Amino acid sequence: MEKEGNVFLGILAIMLGLLAIIIPLFSVYIATVIAGIGILFLGIWLLIQSFAFWEGGKGSTIAYLTIGIFVIIVGIVLFGNILAFSFLISIWFYITGFLLILSGIMSLFTKAGILGKVSCILGIIFGIIYVVLASYAWNPLYLALLIGIWLIIDGVALFFINPSEMLKWM
Repeated sequence: MEKEGNVFLGILAIMLGLLAIIIPLFSVYIATVIAGIGILFLGIWLLIQSFAFWEGGKGSTIAYLTIGIFVIIVGIVLFGNILAFSFLISIWFYITGFLLILSGIMSLFTKAGILGKVSCILGIIFGIIYVVLASYAWNPLYLALLIGIWLIIDGVALFFINPSEMLKWM
């Protein structure tokens, strides 16, 4: 019975991955709408929090209010805007990639042992992969392709993972 849940999730992920590849702009548009709504809800929550901190201090209230308004504006701008979404994802890939490369290089000088060195080298390699992916994420079609490929790989992997094993990693 446990295995059936993974099969269903695997098939669902593969189907969504194929849809993302077949109709890329629509799938990226859906992702922007979902991200925009999520960020908008976050901004509303931060605004609510700003009023909750009113008694505690005016500084934290102003900080929450300012951040909440900024996040709401970002959510509205991102909602359905494919180019903004592609830009933000590409920037995120670049930042993550450079940070992975930097931390890998720094760790080469501090970690001892063969496994430590291997993990540093893997960090550098993954950082380079992130930077390469960032150059493709600028184009919404490539972004949809990357999302689709990831969903398909994740869907296939779900066939081989026991649900109880997934919880051990959390």
